[in-house]
Amino acid sequence: MNFDMVGPAIVLGLGCIGSAIGCGIAGMASHGVMSRVDENHGKFIGMSAVPSSQAIYAFVLMLLMANSIREGSLSALTGLGIGFFVGLAILISSIYQGMCAATGIQASAKQPAVFGKCFAALGIVESFSLFAFVFALLLI
Repeated sequence: MNFDMVGPAIVLGLGCIGSAIGCGIAGMASHGVMSRVDENHGKFIGMSAVPSSQAIYAFVLMLLMANSIREGSLSALTGLGIGFFVGLAILISSIYQGMCAATGIQASAKQPAVFGKCFAALGIVESFSLFAFVFALLLI
């Protein structure tokens, strides 16, 4: 039995789980707000989709890790460590980004002028996924 691709699978799985949870949290807030607000529903839906971007980082990292393991420049055990810890960072960042999006959706429903400002917090939280992604690239 070959376990070489466990690390790449872990990073993808954790990244996608985090994005799904984050989008779910923000999506629930979006639905609640849309039931009370008569217009601008699209911007709430858009903000609730922001945590999905981290699944892309996990996907790209999975592909690069799998190629490095096949080429022999990355050991399967190192890939397992990178996959688990970077995947965990992406998962947690996605969940907290969903929470930030949920509060941004609620805040902008009450005061529409703060909508754009709410993206600052989303970007800050996302930067930690980007840091983990870039650091993983340096390791592979």
